[in-house]
Amino acid sequence: MSKSLRGMVLRGNFIHAPLPGEVETVLDALMVVGNDGTITALYPTGHPDRGAVEAKATADGELVSFGSADYILPGFVDLHVHAPQYPQLGLALDVPLEVWLGKYTFPLEARYADLDFARQSYSTLVADLLRNGTTTALYFATVHEEATKLLVDLCLALGQRALVGKVAMDNPKTCPDYYRDASAAGALAATRAIIDYVRAHADNGEGRVLPVITPRFIPSCTDELLEGLGHLARDSGCHVQTHCSESDWAHSYVLDRHGMTDTASLDRFGLLGRRSVLAHATRLTEDDKDSIIAAGAAVAHCPLSNAYFGDAVFPLRAALEKGMHVGMGTDISGGPSASVLETARMAIAASRILESGADPDRPPEARQRPASRIDFRTAFHVATAGGGIALDLPIGQFAPGYHFDALRIDTAAPEGGIRIFGETDPDLILQKIIYTASRANIGSVWVGGQPV
Repeated sequence: MSKSLRGMVLRGNFIHAPLPGEVETVLDALMVVGNDGTITALYPTGHPDRGAVEAKATADGELVSFGSADYILPGFVDLHVHAPQYPQLGLALDVPLEVWLGKYTFPLEARYADLDFARQSYSTLVADLLRNGTTTALYFATVHEEATKLLVDLCLALGQRALVGKVAMDNPKTCPDYYRDASAAGALAATRAIIDYVRAHADNGEGRVLPVITPRFIPSCTDELLEGLGHLARDSGCHVQTHCSESDWAHSYVLDRHGMTDTASLDRFGLLGRRSVLAHATRLTEDDKDSIIAAGAAVAHCPLSNAYFGDAVFPLRAALEKGMHVGMGTDISGGPSASVLETARMAIAASRILESGADPDRPPEARQRPASRIDFRTAFHVATAGGGIALDLPIGQFAPGYHFDALRIDTAAPEGGIRIFGETDPDLILQKIIYTASRANIGSVWVGGQPV
């Protein structure tokens, strides 16, 4: 179904998870989508106004009915994507983080000075993410101003909701000569230019693409640059994204250089706030967690890449129970999948490993971390509503005032991974969607009510 749903009334099965572990299913309901692509009303079966709303929509030719095998889910929110790394997805995952960066990743990212290469790579990435149901993506670009502008253009042209940041990295001690900002002043000027470009873009009247301040991580930035980016964040009101305590190496580096953790250092520079997203965060202290929660900042949980580079399992359930904002991140290409569904599955598995423990030579009481597991319901929340909350944007839920960013999951698609054997309980259906859906089951994708 490729038609616009703006100004339409939808009849179908809707599933969302506004809170961790709590799924709301509304079967055979009516949802009204306004002309601006936001949801204006939801009428479940039995609502006193439902009949009149459906009759009027039918008479006006504004009723869209989905099949009984279709389930409408909020679009997936990916809080951590390295857009330039897509060509190496599934490669070079057998080395430590610092080697992966220096030997493979920095040389690849340096190629984005070539706009023809950037166009080919970025257009493929954005299209593939949309096909996988990622309606919102938080992108790291490269140090190149023009290529970053091109990524903004492509997101707008292809219809994806996105936050795009030019990577800031100027530290000559950790960044190669061939790939870094020439100076802190230059990095700040280019970041300001991207902010201005996004906000003034002729095709961005709805604000579908937002700018984001993007220090790569503390090791790659001088203190001068970090301080300048902090001032810019306060002055511009932009989102901030960076890596935080991603691995033993990165965590130790910041402790040695600044005498404090990543979180404390980011806070000191003015980079920890309500719209800050910290990727990985596998080595947070209790003080770090308290600071993140107090600031209203969020963690991009990247369970796939954490298995390769994170050196630890992020305690997702404990973070959520403590009140931390957490969304899901694929971390392309540190994570070898472009699918938020695959990432959600790994989040469930990682939580079980954390709870059970991984070292068979240690007794259960020594290897276990009790009450760590999450289930498919919480993973679904983190992949959708959790990402919207983290970004402080009205996405990821089906409620009035929220953007209709959504997927139509066809549970009967013959080439899909879902197989139904008479199940009708929506809880069982959602389990099968989360665990077994493939790209072939994603029948339609909308961003702001528009098909993409």
